[in-house]
Amino acid sequence: MSDTALTERPAGRPAEIPPRTGSWTVLTTLLRWTLAQMGPMLPLIVVVQALLAAGIIIGFGLLIPDVDGGAAAFLSTGAPTVLLLTVGLVIVPQGVAQAKSNGTFTYQRALPVPRVLVLLADLVVWLLVALPGVAVAVVVAQLRFDLDYSIAWPVLVLASMLTALTATAVGYAVAVVLPPMLAQVISQVLVFFVLLFSPITFPAERLPGWFQDVHAVLPVQPAGDLVRAGLLSESYDASGRDLLVLLVWCVVGLAVTVRALVRRD
Repeated sequence: MSDTALTERPAGRPAEIPPRTGSWTVLTTLLRWTLAQMGPMLPLIVVVQALLAAGIIIGFGLLIPDVDGGAAAFLSTGAPTVLLLTVGLVIVPQGVAQAKSNGTFTYQRALPVPRVLVLLADLVVWLLVALPGVAVAVVVAQLRFDLDYSIAWPVLVLASMLTALTATAVGYAVAVVLPPMLAQVISQVLVFFVLLFSPITFPAERLPGWFQDVHAVLPVQPAGDLVRAGLLSESYDASGRDLLVLLVWCVVGLAVTVRALVRRD
């Protein structure tokens, strides 16, 4: 890479990371950069997540005339999953698409650092953004339905982190592979698919048989089932198949993203 390519960076961008810098130093620098890029949008995203949690639990509860114990359990335990998926499948692709449009994405790929670390920094930031939504949804559900949770912390923590990581990996892959405009359109379609047509806040038995088969291989329902098993461990069991489906989608999303990042244009 020429000296000109390193020195003529867009205004407002941080100085380049010197060669032979340790991986931890590179990662922390990229993390600070990513957080600085988000700036005032970071607290706004957290607030929107909180409002979305309240909207799903309270708003969907208003749509159902008589919310019984089963419906309340599905709404209360499905809302955290919806929040995690929304961040990864909607907000992340839109952010990456914007970075591709304004040149930030290209500039990051030109830095003399391992591109895997660029991806890792983004994943860490989006995980930090997504996970507080779980706590917000649980509190709102407790206030609205007075639900008695039986939390299995290892299952809940693993399910929440894996759901957020899988959704972010898939969303990132969509954004790096497709043109920015198309990636944004797909992200808008995904939010409706997750909210209205995925068995997260309602039982899968309400869907047609063929649609249940589709969801059996998609990561959405397994994510909801695992998070639900972590929140209501006495009523729902974690499934090894759900864990396997999420892991496969996570690996595929990360593999597609890394391949796109390291590819030479």
